[in-house]
Amino acid sequence: MAVTTLYSPAARERNDLLASSFATTYAGVVAFIAVVHEGSFAKAAERLGIGRSAVSRSVQKLEGQLDTRLFLRTTRSTTLTAEGQLFYDNCRPGVDRIVQSVGEMRDLRSGTPRGQLRISATVGFGRKIIAPLMRGFRALYPEVTVDLVLDDHPTDFISDRIDVAFRNGRMDDSQVVARQLIPMQMLVCGSADYARKVGLPQSIDALAEHACINFRLASGRVFEWEFKVDGQTRKLLPKGPHCYNDADLVLQAVLDGEGLAQMAGYQICEHLRSGRLAACLTDYAPDDRGHFVCYLSRHHLPLRVRVFIDYVTQQVRMLDLHCREEVPNFPERSAA
Repeated sequence: MAVTTLYSPAARERNDLLASSFATTYAGVVAFIAVVHEGSFAKAAERLGIGRSAVSRSVQKLEGQLDTRLFLRTTRSTTLTAEGQLFYDNCRPGVDRIVQSVGEMRDLRSGTPRGQLRISATVGFGRKIIAPLMRGFRALYPEVTVDLVLDDHPTDFISDRIDVAFRNGRMDDSQVVARQLIPMQMLVCGSADYARKVGLPQSIDALAEHACINFRLASGRVFEWEFKVDGQTRKLLPKGPHCYNDADLVLQAVLDGEGLAQMAGYQICEHLRSGRLAACLTDYAPDDRGHFVCYLSRHHLPLRVRVFIDYVTQQVRMLDLHCREEVPNFPERSAA
């Protein structure tokens, strides 16, 4: 298939001239501004870290491009011509803006944390764990604005313009940096009332005798319950009366005594400790999942991103979301 060029040979030649002209003009403008600021070619060369002759050549090339003399030079002084003063007045706002922009970029790395921070988290973990931490973070870093997006769909860092994402489960994405915050405990639970009336299963196969509440993933697939049996992963999709695509609705159904569900530790720890929920099959709980904070690169992270990652890592680890070892199993069926 023939490829139609968008530019004629003459147009390409003009573009090549523009590219080379831009390179020369930029170096010349930098040298020109330095001479004006320092008052001499020698001092400008010292400030720029190059030889005096290099500064002189850059300015001469610029004057040639402009077809205008910018300086009146004698052995004792260097002063601007009227045209040079006009050129300087026009260039200075742009140069000042460049200097300001460079300074701002440096501040993002080492100054006061500021700017917008766009964060993504799954709905359940984001609502329960991350959102409550935002008030403390904003108090520490008031110049950082936070945009928290709760979404169970996979995060696209580029198209969604995400700085930091929180992911659950297993990390197999080599394109991102993933720091584990805490292990992700997955426990099968029922309400205390359900446990007293119906009992809790003592084996994985016994789940077939119970009402099970399932969770539908953002992809549309129903989440498979996972267990660790003799070092191997065993997956199970139990039948049940209800299925929700919201983790909080699954939890509420369990608290209401409608059946059993396999849920993450961060959802259920407080209810297990208070006695509202009862755990079972803890010996078969999977142990290879985690809650992760993820970002695209370790290099050139803005300061607002670095302080947020450090802050949230410390705060989440202080929440004491490990509850598997603390919760006794209920008997399979009450004696009543």
